[in-house]
Amino acid sequence: MNSNTFRTPGRRVAASAAAAALAIGPVVVATPAHATGAEGRAGAVVLRAGLDVSLLDKSVDVPLKATLNEVHAPESAEKTALSVRVDGVDQDRPVQVLRADVATAKASADRQVAEAHSNLAHATLHVPGLPLLSLIEVEKVTSTAICEAGREPVATSNLLGKVTVLGKKVTLSTGGPTRVEAPGVGEVSLDLSRTQTTSRTAAATALALKVSVNPLTLNVAEVTGTVTLAEATCESPAVPAKAAEEKPATDPGDGVRAQSGEEPAKDNLAETGGSSATWYIAGGAALLLAAGGTAMVLSHVRSRG
Repeated sequence: MNSNTFRTPGRRVAASAAAAALAIGPVVVATPAHATGAEGRAGAVVLRAGLDVSLLDKSVDVPLKATLNEVHAPESAEKTALSVRVDGVDQDRPVQVLRADVATAKASADRQVAEAHSNLAHATLHVPGLPLLSLIEVEKVTSTAICEAGREPVATSNLLGKVTVLGKKVTLSTGGPTRVEAPGVGEVSLDLSRTQTTSRTAAATALALKVSVNPLTLNVAEVTGTVTLAEATCESPAVPAKAAEEKPATDPGDGVRAQSGEEPAKDNLAETGGSSATWYIAGGAALLLAAGGTAMVLSHVRSRG
């Protein structure tokens, strides 16, 4: 039997081994990286009050803490309550601190953007001891904070329409606090449209009030503290780490990558273009040689048989 009859299968075995080595090579060398970014954070509130109420007959201070429509994210949230009441500071009768036609707070956050919005319209704010005289009345105030990954955060707030403080119509200025005094009642200081941003955060407050009133009625001697209307805050999501750009290991011109004299050798390889992929190439070559040798031995044995 002609020995050439068995050489063709041997060559086929060698060719199959070579194809297998080439198929395995890219899978081992190429390892895609997956980067993830943390979610952002956002919060909004229509009203936040922190007041101390001094009572005449007890000579004690009663804290008045109240919030209306306070929401936080990363999970989307929305609240639309229109009023808030507190008890125990006005001869144990409830006090309606805030009443509004519109009072909404929204917050949402994911891995791309965090944002918050608060909106208050046709609102009236009261404090204990002043049942008939409102502390402040506003037509409309809004605040927005948007923090997008990789971009500069944005904070905005707006006051639309007239504002009445302790029964007086006032014109507010963005240049500093506006003080309003009412004889026999007290004083209110207002900051309009306060915004602040950093590289990853934003905060907006439509109105911030510093209150100091002495009603001397209904067993209330003094009310002091702060009130915030229409607040929105956010923090940007973390920017995902970008996958490193792949650079060709060889020059298409002559198959050898050039290196400058200042570039250090990587992984203790020769400076003639070697890289970490050299070991896979060498392994593939060894596999090809082994497969070819096996095929030749089989061919030689079968030809003798």
